[in-house]
Amino acid sequence: MHLRPFGLAGLLVATQVLSAQMPPMPGMDEPAPAAAAPASASGMSMGMHAHTLVEQVEGHSGSGTSVEPDSTPAPMLMAMRGKWMWMLHGVVFVNEIQQSGPRGGDKLFSTNWAMPMAQRELGPGKLTLRAMLSLEPATVTGQQYPLLFQQGETAYGRAIVDGQHPHDLFMELAALYDVRIGAGTLLSVYAAQVGDPALGPTAFPHRASAAENPVATLGHHQEDSTHIAADVVTVGVTRGVVRVEASGFHGREPDEHRWNIDQGGIDSWSTRLTLQPGQNWSGQYSYGRIHSPEALSAGEDQERMTASAMYNRPLGEHGNWASTVLWGRTRASDSAVENSYLLESTLTRREDAVWTRIENAGRTSELLSGGGYQVMEKPLTHVQAYSFGYEHELAAGVPHLSVALGGQISAYGVGRPLQTAYGEHPVGGVVFLRVRVR
Repeated sequence: MHLRPFGLAGLLVATQVLSAQMPPMPGMDEPAPAAAAPASASGMSMGMHAHTLVEQVEGHSGSGTSVEPDSTPAPMLMAMRGKWMWMLHGVVFVNEIQQSGPRGGDKLFSTNWAMPMAQRELGPGKLTLRAMLSLEPATVTGQQYPLLFQQGETAYGRAIVDGQHPHDLFMELAALYDVRIGAGTLLSVYAAQVGDPALGPTAFPHRASAAENPVATLGHHQEDSTHIAADVVTVGVTRGVVRVEASGFHGREPDEHRWNIDQGGIDSWSTRLTLQPGQNWSGQYSYGRIHSPEALSAGEDQERMTASAMYNRPLGEHGNWASTVLWGRTRASDSAVENSYLLESTLTRREDAVWTRIENAGRTSELLSGGGYQVMEKPLTHVQAYSFGYEHELAAGVPHLSVALGGQISAYGVGRPLQTAYGEHPVGGVVFLRVRVR
């Protein structure tokens, strides 16, 4: 596969544009200057984080309106231009994946995203304009990369199984407005042509606990797959350690045309309760009704519930430790129920990072078809995935870029109904080069 250079080149150009002085982000109290903030192996600036839930919300460094613990570092470039604060987040993984067993595959591909953001005071509040862009439509060929036991979305009239779809070019196009009401209360409005409604935790590409893992979670479509929904409107109120949100959005998942912007009327809704009981803790519970998410089951609606807890522990100049436990549950309109469970944790220490992701994900009979023909989809069994990874930071010599080499190994526990098709003990491995803006 030929990987075009625009992913890395785009980050390099943006780095040079934004490599001017980096003042503090608006709404954050007395952060250390970026030039003095020590960086971890993952490139995260240890000094740049919020001190309250209100500040965390106003920072808008996650996906949609989701938040992580207040102490979670945010790797980014920042620069002032007049009244505007400009920010850039971004990461590129160049991966080679190999998987064993009758259904295993191999591929060279890139997972990547960049998030430019602009923020300024406007009237009584603060305006934020944000985009999330990905070149995966070009760097993930064939509309998927190999990922054993993965399910979700379609391409060219067939279900994607044993593979993860690429993200669209436009993962988010959003405007956010925050107004402080009295002491300690924040009213927020989020409007996105493409964006992330209040359903689930911070999506896996943007979670600190998954920051060094280059591939998707198996439970993605029970947990956080709505992070690239169309036509999203969210209203939220934050006071003290509590945040309540409600969203309307279009429920259909993106199609195989990844370069365009999918649109549709608001036909789905969700609500989310977030609690931040301390600097290092965050929890959320969310519920949503999603109208006709799957193109091959257009008449089927879905209920989704998620609950998660995040813990983040800064390690001073030496690194950071971020962890997430997550439960996701979907119930189709025919009463079929699927549950998924996840534990992931990433520890960075100086130039090294180690992580794990452990999952138990419900799978359906769609896996038996291999995506090649229609079946009456129903819950079938659960699959366990045990992943462990390591990376080492390189001396890149390029200002404001973090470069690392790493690898991950995954072993699977296969439910009996799938053992004939997959074997009893398939494994997978991926080696990668990672480049991150910091």
